[in-house]
Amino acid sequence: MKGYHIDIEKKTEENEYFREVLFTGPNSQLVVMSIGVGEDIGMEIHDDIDQFIRIEGGMGKAILDNIEYELKDGSAVVIPAGTKHNVINTSLDKALKLYTVYTPPEHPDGVVHKTKAEALAYEKEHHHDH
Repeated sequence: MKGYHIDIEKKTEENEYFREVLFTGPNSQLVVMSIGVGEDIGMEIHDDIDQFIRIEGGMGKAILDNIEYELKDGSAVVIPAGTKHNVINTSLDKALKLYTVYTPPEHPDGVVHKTKAEALAYEKEHHHDH
């Protein structure tokens, strides 16, 4: 595949999975996420990966090296490599819908984790440290 094209807003809003990798190139990766009420991504650090996040629905907060940023539809966050971070759904009744771009790729191409528990089990099995 030479490239990738999608209505990213529609795909992000309709996504019900915790994580779904949509496209992986040699130097970047496009992923949609749906973080359930009361859930978060989990505090993590990507030592050699920059990450861009765009919120398409819900409310939340991002914590980057202990600094909190409010998130809402339209918010964007850039997380440089080496930054301790978490993204938390603060909505009381709806999922936090986002898409993210990792440079370089972080997850296996095509991976789908339907729930956070499934994602954590996979990461433990494959020795991904947070």
